[in-house]
Amino acid sequence: MLTTADKQLTDSVVENKKILLIDDDHELAELLTEYLAGENITVISCLDGVAGLAQAFDESIDLILLDVMMPKLNGFEVLKALGGNHKTPILMLTARGDDNDRILGLELGADDYLAKPFKHRELLARINAIFRRIAIVKESTNSSQSTLASLDGIAPVSTATMNNITVNQLTINHATREVLSHGHSLDLTGTEYLILLYMVEHHSKIISKAEISEQVLQRKLSLYDRTIDVHVGNIRRKILATTDVDKFKTVRGAGYVFLQGDMS
Repeated sequence: MLTTADKQLTDSVVENKKILLIDDDHELAELLTEYLAGENITVISCLDGVAGLAQAFDESIDLILLDVMMPKLNGFEVLKALGGNHKTPILMLTARGDDNDRILGLELGADDYLAKPFKHRELLARINAIFRRIAIVKESTNSSQSTLASLDGIAPVSTATMNNITVNQLTINHATREVLSHGHSLDLTGTEYLILLYMVEHHSKIISKAEISEQVLQRKLSLYDRTIDVHVGNIRRKILATTDVDKFKTVRGAGYVFLQGDMS
C-alpha cells in the first residue's frame, strides 16, 4: 500500500511534464494535446517514427507515448533504435486484443502498454501511475542522499553500506540506480530496475504478480495482463547473461521468488 507521503505525491506528479506523442493519427494527436494541456502536460507530437525517434533523445522529455503502426519507422523499430536501456519511460499504444504486439513492445524496452481505442481518463490514469512511481523513487533516492550528507563529517559512514543492497551476488546501489550481477553492470529499463529492486528487497518470499503491479507499476493487474511476466523475463535474461545460476523461481499460480542464495 502507498504511504500517506506517497499519496501526497500523486496530486502534482503530472504537472509541468512534457510528453512526446509518436503517432500518425493527426486527429488523435490534436485531441490528446488539448486534453492533456488541461492537466498542465505539454505534448510534443510527431506523426511518423523517424521524426519521433529524433525527438526521443531530448532529455527534457518525461514520457513517450509510442504507437505501433506508423509510416517510415513503426513503433518496434523505434524501440530497437532507442535500445533496451533507454531511460525515458515508454507507454506503447497497441491494437486492442493484439497480445503479440504488447509482449514484443515490452521485450524491446517499453514500460507499459495501453490498448486502442482508450478513454482519455484511462490514458491519464496510466500516465499518472508511471509518473507516480518515478516520483516515489526520486523521493526515496533524495532521502538516502540527504542522510549521507547530514552524516558527512560526523562519523565514518560507508556509502556502500548506506546505499547498497546485496543478495545472491547481485548488488543494487539505490542512490545511483546501478545494478551489478557477478561484477557485471546490468542495463535495465526504469521499470525493470524497480521490479528487481522490489523483488530483492523481498527476497525469499513469494511475490504475486498482482502485488508487483500494484506496488511497482502503481496500478491494479488486469485480467490476462502479461506485463509483469515479460518484465521479469527480461530481468531474468539479463542476469543469466552474467551467470548460469537462475536467481528467480517461478511459483505457478502464485508468483515469483528472488532467491537468497548465499547472500554474498
